[in-house]
Amino acid sequence: MIESLITSKTRVKILHRLFLNSGSKSYLREMAKELNENTNAIRIELNRFEEAGLITSEFETNKKYFKANTKHPFYESINSILKKNVGIDQIIERITRQIGDLQEAYITGSLAEGINSDKIELLLIGQNLDDEYIKNLVEKAGKLMSREINYLILSGEQRTSFLESKPFLLIWKKDDNQ
Repeated sequence: MIESLITSKTRVKILHRLFLNSGSKSYLREMAKELNENTNAIRIELNRFEEAGLITSEFETNKKYFKANTKHPFYESINSILKKNVGIDQIIERITRQIGDLQEAYITGSLAEGINSDKIELLLIGQNLDDEYIKNLVEKAGKLMSREINYLILSGEQRTSFLESKPFLLIWKKDDNQ
């Protein structure tokens, strides 16, 4: 859907890469390879985003790394639009309603790195979660979004070791007042 608003496919790919996960950073050639685009097209879009203040850059060794400017007034809005485009908001809204004692929800895999993918890797942290209910919701959400959704349920103790070696994006956390 976002492709109808932003006609440059390269621009959309870069937005997903840098704005879905604010901790994500990448350099030109790495991004070109991941996004399957030529370096010149990536460079042009990065320059436009940097001139607009939407991204920042810094040099590490001999590479210039780019990342989303989380202080930009439009950052939260862009991040929200991209999450809606990917469908993360729909999954979490449906799952968090009646599944048990959910504490946290994470996206892992490609999407956590900011790479748009047809597959969503969802990690749910909690106790006594209704696996059958979650399975049905995930199937419905996957059909709605035309994406494959894989999920894993872990306890809080298992979370740290699982996330240790993987990119992750915290997308929901239980409010202590709930």
